[in-house]
Amino acid sequence: MICRIWNGWTTPNNANIYETMLKEEIFESIEERNISGYEKIQLFRHDGETEVQFITIMYFKTLDGIRQFAGEDYTLAVVPQKARDVLSRFDERVRIFEVKADVGY
Repeated sequence: MICRIWNGWTTPNNANIYETMLKEEIFESIEERNISGYEKIQLFRHDGETEVQFITIMYFKTLDGIRQFAGEDYTLAVVPQKARDVLSRFDERVRIFEVKADVGY
């Protein structure tokens, strides 16, 4: 298993807008693509005093699945314009990790 980790930040005023956009639009559009090897996506949120951080972790069976999602330059962030409009900043590149253990909750 391979995971693709990305960070984005927004203002407290835009945080709920962005979270809703992720859950109701962006994540659904990813699911609808039926990407070979795609497993799941997780969303993490941390509310700070001046900005809110979001982390997404996507899980894939192979690098080919990540390439199908992101293209040949698969470490380049995939951020739709609508999301860019509410983010204050974000990682231009993602980090790719091989999952070495996955212990149940």
